[in-house]
Amino acid sequence: MGDERSIEQRGLWFEEMEEGVTYRHRPGRTATEADNVLFTTLTMNPQPLHLDAAWSAGQPFGERLVNSMWTLSTLVGLSVGQLTLGTLVANLGFSEVAFPHPVRVGDTLYAESTILAKRLSRSRPGVGVVEVEHRGLNQVGVLVATCRRTMLVRLSPGAGA
Repeated sequence: MGDERSIEQRGLWFEEMEEGVTYRHRPGRTATEADNVLFTTLTMNPQPLHLDAAWSAGQPFGERLVNSMWTLSTLVGLSVGQLTLGTLVANLGFSEVAFPHPVRVGDTLYAESTILAKRLSRSRPGVGVVEVEHRGLNQVGVLVATCRRTMLVRLSPGAGA
């Protein structure tokens, strides 16, 4: 028993994140009616564009759209298992958030992330600052969301920093 090998799923340590590398996160996540209504009501958002089918039918898109904050949250969430599960210390901020194409109920969101820059933290030993760009694409490859995220990521336990 002492020589059994054990692997625990985790994200990447700071040293494992490579600038310029794009990580494609799978599986994707299909937006459901329940996702849209629950997220919209939990966040106290009374926007009829997400909740009122009759009203939305008369609007430019002709139907309800999935709440863009659900899209952003899911986009980031899809990256966690591959990038930051257990290695993230904190999110420092999000910028340049954009939704170039709407997400509709039934669309599947796929995520990919590119490491833009990284550096050791000047004020916190044992962590680094990483800037990443997340992109969300629907099931036919149309870009539906983008954002830049800055985060603190742990160095590997053996890094000695």
